[in-house]
Amino acid sequence: MSDKRKILVQLDTDPHPSVFDRVVAIDAGADELFSYGGVTPQQVAGLVHGAIFTRKPSDLKRTAVFVGGSDVAAGEALVAAALKAMIPDFGLRVSVLLDPQRLAHTTAAAAVRVAARHLELSGARALVLGGTGPVGQRVGLLLRCRGRTSGWPHGNNRGRRPLCEAIVARVPGAKLEPVAVAQEQDLHAVAGDRTLIVAAGAAGAVLLPKSARPACKELKDRPSTLNAVPAAGRRGRRGGRPGEGARRRDRLRGDRRRRNQDETAPGRGGEGSSRGTTR
Repeated sequence: MSDKRKILVQLDTDPHPSVFDRVVAIDAGADELFSYGGVTPQQVAGLVHGAIFTRKPSDLKRTAVFVGGSDVAAGEALVAAALKAMIPDFGLRVSVLLDPQRLAHTTAAAAVRVAARHLELSGARALVLGGTGPVGQRVGLLLRCRGRTSGWPHGNNRGRRPLCEAIVARVPGAKLEPVAVAQEQDLHAVAGDRTLIVAAGAAGAVLLPKSARPACKELKDRPSTLNAVPAAGRRGRRGGRPGEGARRRDRLRGDRRRRNQDETAPGRGGEGSSRGTTR
């Protein structure tokens, strides 16, 4: 008999299951996607049992649970409930993946991995801008697992300090310090000795303006922004190699000048042409 169809059970803490997550799941190869929104921990056991009791243990490798939503803590509660509902002694368990806020975990992991290519993280002093958000929280946790000191700006201090305490509880010996950034002068004060800066704010939020870059005296490479929506989380340079943006603008301007010259040259359909063109 052929293999069972691949089933992904999507549990979302938000009222409507994320369209983003559903598209990614289909493109990743799921044959069937069962999506549930507004899921609470009390509802998880019944959903998980429906997934694990309907196939024999050897076929459960083709069933998985994905937990998403905009609330990281609520997603973690669903994962805990899902794991509790498994019956591993009888082989009745499936894989569970948590990635809230539309790839918050994977975005954070990618940022830390890229940073590790440019500097030794074990001795780095990191600054996480937007650290109280879902991506920023994960960046901070991953950095602490790699053994470096992290600053935690943005958000109110009431929110920053509990987050720092929670990470320290999970990673003994972690050195985290909540810092207040109410205006650009505050950013100058906290960014001066940082060797790694990650901007993980909300879409469109500029957390590291160009005017603050001179204060970042210890940066050995460019800061990282995790914001794909304009404006970028940092200002002063777009993606690519240094100078690439200027070279691209020069090429576009040159192409535009040549196109205008072609259109106005005799015989090319511009002014002075006997043929003309229809646009």
